[in-house]
Amino acid sequence: MNILRAGIIGLGVGEAHIPGFEASGGVAVTALCDISPDQLAAVAARHPGCRLFTDPAAMIADPEIDVVSIASYDDAHTPQILAALRAGKHVFAEKPLCRTEDELAEIRRVMAEAPNLRLSSNLILRRSPRFLELRRRLRAGDLGDVYYLEGDYNYGRVHKLTDGWRGRMDGYSVTLGGGLHMIDLILWLLDERPEEVTAYGGGLATRGTRFSGMDTTVALLRYSSGRLAKVASNFACVMPHHHGLTVHGTKASFQHSIEGARLFTSREPSSQPIALDDAYPGMKKGDLIPSFIGAILGTGKSEVPERDVFDGMVVALAIDRSIREGRPVRLFFDGARND
Repeated sequence: MNILRAGIIGLGVGEAHIPGFEASGGVAVTALCDISPDQLAAVAARHPGCRLFTDPAAMIADPEIDVVSIASYDDAHTPQILAALRAGKHVFAEKPLCRTEDELAEIRRVMAEAPNLRLSSNLILRRSPRFLELRRRLRAGDLGDVYYLEGDYNYGRVHKLTDGWRGRMDGYSVTLGGGLHMIDLILWLLDERPEEVTAYGGGLATRGTRFSGMDTTVALLRYSSGRLAKVASNFACVMPHHHGLTVHGTKASFQHSIEGARLFTSREPSSQPIALDDAYPGMKKGDLIPSFIGAILGTGKSEVPERDVFDGMVVALAIDRSIREGRPVRLFFDGARND
């Protein structure tokens, strides 16, 4: 069997992809790329034997690369993804896949023209043992009928907006850059697509800084089944980075916070919740890569298939659109535009 050859663009987060490829079987990391020569040299010293690039376009065009792993800045994702797909290469990308509905439509179009290519995104919360166990409980009916969820992406790193590359990027979205993780987690847990989103955003916490966008967004998702879900993206909170999640069902309620996780099985004030000790976060940045490679090789299925990547983007883009237009947005999946 021929070994797939992988190249990685962006060696901050991208360096953490290397162990995922190494654990996959049937693939080898043969090229590294970063626009910073210093960063490239530092990572190359830790991972010798790779060909080195400072130009992402040159690496993508290289015929000796079969798989491109993209961990560049958010505004570089779409052109790099499209270039890789058009060059006949499989793509594993950090979120977000894109920043506009037009970009998403173009990625869909190019993918449709190359059905043999695989695409996935590093929506890594699916790999957390705590959330894997929650999904098992939901499938087993332990919580009863789920009727309401709250997902909070609490970044706690406001300096990344005010002092980092995000603040220099025109139109940086905290929903796309962070909250997308909670959107994907909720879609994956429920296995149901919402039909409408209403959202609000604010920038009080970063007022007067270089960052002129929204540092916080809050969205309400409505489902045809009657379920409701709230998703918040909070980059300015004064607390460490974590992913808050509450799931209410007719038989029990699950609550995960920075302090741990609990399962409530009674409404009685004197009752004690069950403490849950499943590991959180308990996963590494490259943990989704082996299943992605398995999908390419035909030996397994990707844990985050193309449909799931696109569905999360549809919801995230609709949240930002609802904020811009000040109205609810009706959601359409599988290529139709939101309304």
